[in-house]
Amino acid sequence: MDYIATEGAPKAIGPYSQAVRANGMLYTSGQISLDPKSGEIVQGDFAAQANRVFDNLAAVLKEGGSDFSRVLKATVYLTDLANFQTLNSIYAERFGDHRPARTTVQVSALPKGSLVEIDLVAVC
Repeated sequence: MDYIATEGAPKAIGPYSQAVRANGMLYTSGQISLDPKSGEIVQGDFAAQANRVFDNLAAVLKEGGSDFSRVLKATVYLTDLANFQTLNSIYAERFGDHRPARTTVQVSALPKGSLVEIDLVAVC
């Protein structure tokens, strides 16, 4: 088992890894809309936050030897399901024709006030 860490995504803010690679699989921890340089939530609307989450995930996937085309499953946490359509648009841009399995749920709150958190399972 390998622990994955990259400067292209925020450092873990707790006792966990950005991702774990084992047996040809990559399991990412949830990424929120933290800017990896400042450690703060990105400024702007939901779309700005969602794009930051995908940028963070892209960096973790790359460091773990994978990419969005190899994702099997995504779990999405939203603080407001009113953002579902915006999420779908950004999600479709990032995944292209690839359609991994996905679960999306509304939660009451996320760390540091983020509006969205996503974790992935991918082949590496």
